[in-house]
Amino acid sequence: MARVKGAMMTRKRRNKVLGMAKGYWGSKSKHFKMAKQAVMKSGRYSYVGRKQKKRDFRQLWITRISAACKLNGMNYSTFMHGLKAAGIEMNRKMLSETAIHDAAAFTALCEKAKAAL
Repeated sequence: MARVKGAMMTRKRRNKVLGMAKGYWGSKSKHFKMAKQAVMKSGRYSYVGRKQKKRDFRQLWITRISAACKLNGMNYSTFMHGLKAAGIEMNRKMLSETAIHDAAAFTALCEKAKAAL
């Protein structure tokens, strides 16, 4: 059986990593060894970043809802408890959007939450 050399696959693998490192500064985009380290590190950052994005948005929505609740004479926790007691199932993202774009509807939600407590 003929001997198979690995040059083609090695080159393919290296070019793939260098392609992913395109736009990186200095030798990180030119040298395979540096590029491989940079790509691995950036992959880790992007993985963690996808998890942090979810946390950050939830935190933003809660802050917006809290600010709108204060305008209606409530705090966030009692508002959420009141909604749950009233049987209103609405996620924080939609509550936040309602607070920003439709203040009258949010005020009505606050009244229902107060009435349920």
